[in-house]
Amino acid sequence: MRLDILLENIKYSCTGLINDCDIKGIAYDSRKVKDGYLFVCIKGIQNDGHDYADQAVKNGAVAILSEKILSSWPAGIISVVTNDTRKALSVLAANFYGKPSERIKVVGVTGTNGKTTVTHMIKAILEEAGEKTGIVGTLYSKIGEEENDLGLTTPESLELEEFLAKCEQQNARYMAMEVSAHAIYMRRVDNVNFYCAVFTNLSRDHLDFFNNMEEYLAAKLGFIKMLSDQNGGFGVINADDTYKDDFINAANVPCYTYGFSKEAIVRAEQLIMGKNGTEFVVAIGQKYLHIKMSLIGRFNVYNALAAITFAWQAGIDFKIIKKALANFREVAGRFEKVDKGQDFTLVVDYAHTPDGLENILKTAKEIALGRIITVFGCGGNRDAGKRPLMGEIVARWSDFTIITSDNPRDEEPADIVNEIVTGVNEVANSRYAIILDRQEAIHHAVNLAKKDDFVVIAGKGHETYQIIKGEKIAFDDRKVAAEFLERLI
Repeated sequence: MRLDILLENIKYSCTGLINDCDIKGIAYDSRKVKDGYLFVCIKGIQNDGHDYADQAVKNGAVAILSEKILSSWPAGIISVVTNDTRKALSVLAANFYGKPSERIKVVGVTGTNGKTTVTHMIKAILEEAGEKTGIVGTLYSKIGEEENDLGLTTPESLELEEFLAKCEQQNARYMAMEVSAHAIYMRRVDNVNFYCAVFTNLSRDHLDFFNNMEEYLAAKLGFIKMLSDQNGGFGVINADDTYKDDFINAANVPCYTYGFSKEAIVRAEQLIMGKNGTEFVVAIGQKYLHIKMSLIGRFNVYNALAAITFAWQAGIDFKIIKKALANFREVAGRFEKVDKGQDFTLVVDYAHTPDGLENILKTAKEIALGRIITVFGCGGNRDAGKRPLMGEIVARWSDFTIITSDNPRDEEPADIVNEIVTGVNEVANSRYAIILDRQEAIHHAVNLAKKDDFVVIAGKGHETYQIIKGEKIAFDDRKVAAEFLERLI
């Protein structure tokens, strides 16, 4: 694409003849630059792309987009300066890939918890209705049988637009995607034309990045403000969440609420839960839909309600919705059972926030016949303030807690555990053990468990690694638990 066309809708100044420059590709990582590329200097959390512009030129870049005038390069290299390269990258990506979100209906799901399950439920319903649907999130980006890991819950705008274009090439009409607060704040989704915004909930998270809950909320609200009713866009809002009115008031599109409260437009009634599944009735006005699914827990009812509300407004038949949810199976690492024939229940879950952890432990308490045994830790180099909060929650809902290492990153695991213990000790008569080796912690939990007990291994879910001192070490809670269970049996 010609550089002057690529730069449409961006304010900039430049040196060189941009209408004679043909751009073969775009990169913001100098290592990915090839001959004929435009290199965009963006500032990351740890690195600044402006420091790698020279390397990008050596690798073949013919043009550099930056926020400041940089050192001179060999003749023929075009320098373009704009005041916000992250904002510009989002525009460039949309221009380069032909703005595919103008033709694909993109459903964005945001919130502290539930994003992964809700996007998978939406995908399942749409595909049951015969609609080919792409998905992007924590686990992967996937269209048809093609699956990739784009490295972030919500990819950078360049990878996101490329994937949207791929979905369009494969004749997908929808894409369901997780929209993280980081992505909104860092302008990765600025030029995605969203059809629907789903808000699941908001509780403490990412306060290592945002200064306070107000900043975190503002980032999330920035997402729903992006929607326009020009293409029939709408919002789906959790009626039972503390921040529901903030989202409804921020929206410029019609919003439809869901939940258990009487005020919810889409309401759950007659809830029955067991260790093998959940049943409930969905009331929408004078219409009623009986849902039976294998997923467990009130939090999964909320996830299902979010997907149902979207599908209802998208015009999908209730019979299709019911069938899709009846056939829906747990998402990797989300209250995922590990069953090798043992006489107790063991689940692995990604819960790594106070609210998420409390949700899964409440569910375990509701359906367990025996004790609750919980294995968990907290990540290093992240919000340290939540560690005692999570410790208190686990001690309150568990009969026995095993505190261990999660992804300590650059911190000492023992220091993280000590902060967790301050919360555990807030609960009278709390019973716990400290086993820093996560494998041994899981082993101990399996050996402790008796008939009808409920073992919860929380924090890492689908992850297949531990991050220790900058190194990724292979580790999968599900595989480790399965190995110990097989030995036990």
